[in-house]
Amino acid sequence: MAILIKNVRVITPYEILENHNVIVKDGKITDIINDHQSDTGFFDEVIDAGGHYLSPGFIDIHNHGNFGHDMMEATFEALETMARFHISRGVTGFLATTMTAPYEDTKMAVKNAADYILEQDRAGFTFHFQGSCKAQLLGIYLEGPYFSMARKGAQPPEHIKNPDIRELEDLIKISRDTIRVVALAPELPGALEAILNLRSRGITVSAAHTDATVDQAKKGIDRGITQATHIFNGMRGFSHREPGIVGAALIDERVYCEMICDGIHLHPAAMQMVVRMKGRDKVILVSDSMMACGLSDGEYTLGGQKVIVRNRAARLSDGTLAGSTLTLDRAIYNMVHMVGVPLPDAVRMATLNPARAIGLADTKGSIEIGKDADLVIFDDNITVKRVIIGGTKVY
Repeated sequence: MAILIKNVRVITPYEILENHNVIVKDGKITDIINDHQSDTGFFDEVIDAGGHYLSPGFIDIHNHGNFGHDMMEATFEALETMARFHISRGVTGFLATTMTAPYEDTKMAVKNAADYILEQDRAGFTFHFQGSCKAQLLGIYLEGPYFSMARKGAQPPEHIKNPDIRELEDLIKISRDTIRVVALAPELPGALEAILNLRSRGITVSAAHTDATVDQAKKGIDRGITQATHIFNGMRGFSHREPGIVGAALIDERVYCEMICDGIHLHPAAMQMVVRMKGRDKVILVSDSMMACGLSDGEYTLGGQKVIVRNRAARLSDGTLAGSTLTLDRAIYNMVHMVGVPLPDAVRMATLNPARAIGLADTKGSIEIGKDADLVIFDDNITVKRVIIGGTKVY
């Protein structure tokens, strides 16, 4: 299958190439040429993008659910619904994210996601459900239960515990090695050993829901933490005398910072500070979305707890933020219009940076020759027009 995508503004990790064409063959990007060069060869399909932007497919590495479903339901239907909704917002790949829950519930959710990935991989990128295509499930993100009670946020407190290496090894086995990120609090007993064990298996470790001091955080980073889960949220507050995990994450070049750019979780000034300190290479836009994403205000659930969504903000009954209703296309828009980040940098934060953070940058995350043809066409308002996964038009 050969596709010519013409009349596009190509967003690379560093710039926008005006009036260019992209050639896709057998699911891979094979050439990027300007519109003055001749398009030699036969194409099965020619897509005229009408001068819109061509971007790498967005990668949402931290999301719990959307459109009325949640990863913890442990059903194919839930994952299918999430994947179909993601496509409509330009997300071509995502990690299904757990919540703190009883161990048996977590095992069921992990096994279900692993089974889904196996079936997806057997069928290929054109895997269909009820006649519609969907985003690719790239792996699993374990958020919990190894957290600080003091910084639990919306994580159910009755199931929070210290890290357990045997438990983690069991979950990794059940997942068939599809767990890509484990979030934990580095100051907990057993955390440093768990970090070393996870990193030896190639799993990304993220500091999350943590009350760590700056010294405790540094010890965790030295053992292998390379990510901070939704920076500022679920963390000890920054102080000039005790910078804590926030200070450690912001000044250490080894650490990526996830950011929920919805204008609710963080003030624009805080987001600007993160971007200025981490640069365009170390910020990852995430949705942290819950099941209300894509739906109207009302009552929903997260981790068995009632969540009230009002004016896009999802909160527990006590007012604690409980995930978000954000999508990555809007996160990119907000980064440009709310934070003042150049479009190529904002796109990079939702594509190449997450791909690098979870070890997939060799094949995904940027428009480069030889990479997977996971592509999105969107307009000036970052409204998604078309989506291509592995060289197949799916939206």
